[in-house]
Amino acid sequence: MQLTADQQAMLEGQNGRSKQKAMQILSTLGKIYGAEVMLPVTSVQVSGVSYANLGEAGLDWLSEMAVDGSRVKVLTTLNPAGMDIENWQVLGIDPQFARDQNRVLDAFARMGINLTCTCTPYLIGNLPNLGDHVAWAESSAVCYANSVLGARTNREGGPSALAAALTGFTPAYGLHLDENRRPTITVGVEVQPTGTWQYGVLGKAIGDRLQGQQSVPFITGIGHASLEELKSFCASIATYGGTGLFHMRGITPEVDNYTAPEEVIQITQADMQQAASKLQKALLDEVDFVSLGCPHLTLAEVARVAELLAGKKVKKEFWITTSRPVKRLADYAGYTTVIESAGAKFAVDTCCVVAPIEGRFKAMLTDSAKACYYAQARNRFAMHILPFDDVVLEACR
Repeated sequence: MQLTADQQAMLEGQNGRSKQKAMQILSTLGKIYGAEVMLPVTSVQVSGVSYANLGEAGLDWLSEMAVDGSRVKVLTTLNPAGMDIENWQVLGIDPQFARDQNRVLDAFARMGINLTCTCTPYLIGNLPNLGDHVAWAESSAVCYANSVLGARTNREGGPSALAAALTGFTPAYGLHLDENRRPTITVGVEVQPTGTWQYGVLGKAIGDRLQGQQSVPFITGIGHASLEELKSFCASIATYGGTGLFHMRGITPEVDNYTAPEEVIQITQADMQQAASKLQKALLDEVDFVSLGCPHLTLAEVARVAELLAGKKVKKEFWITTSRPVKRLADYAGYTTVIESAGAKFAVDTCCVVAPIEGRFKAMLTDSAKACYYAQARNRFAMHILPFDDVVLEACR
């Protein structure tokens, strides 16, 4: 790789041990993938935040990176932690886990990282422009940044994302390069999905057909999609298809740069029904855990929950997961009072994927296809997907 004088200085340890380790990670990664140069990044999103994922070994490494006073060079936010930082007791989190999770956050804080823990950084100010190079780690956020925003990022691991934050650079390979952003297959959608749950089902249907081929789909047939629907779709197609970038005719910013590839797959109503059936394994009578916010809810979605819960009481454990800034706005708007008066709980800074809840529940109800995947794969819950409004109303039955 061709390194600039500043990058070479970091690699040689002239800017401290932490930045030397960071540049070693990035230069090795660049050599593996054939990158010729480093690119400056405008922002970073770091994964590997939950102590449940890191353990002591991961925490020791973080502490080593934070020990010499090195600080991040660009705006850096975190993926969800394993608990609500302020309200973990109400969610039944073990006190020892809480102490360990706070040790993780302390290490990140020493490096100057913003401790906003969310899988939707684009909703809380970490919002890159079209063409910006960033280094993001969470799969749904990576897909959203590349596809909906037109920024450029590979799916980073936690260490490589942190390395990019400390140095301000990332290797020029993968989805940072024009040639790798070209669509490779056309996906014709024969039905117009509606709502977050159907966009999640569509992401699974397409992901199942792509079978992890690392394709860049050019999607046709979608007439409109809201921010919330695209958020859900990105999470699902990244989870089930490993997709980091798609182009959607009439919706995404780079789609007009390309023509649709000749190879075509069709997604029919039957495909959608089959995908939905795979996400509805639990009987509704079995559900003892309800969760909305995978990815984290927007303020509009929190407002809708409040509207639906007004004057009602929930009868199941019900978590509303979102970022701390969105929760603050919900406080000001009065939504929090309505939701908590109904018995639902905010799970801020965290989510049902990374919180240590394995064994606590038997069956989960959600509107998220991604949450369904991890409910079964990580927490061994049965799962059931329904439309957003139906999830809220079912929690009261």
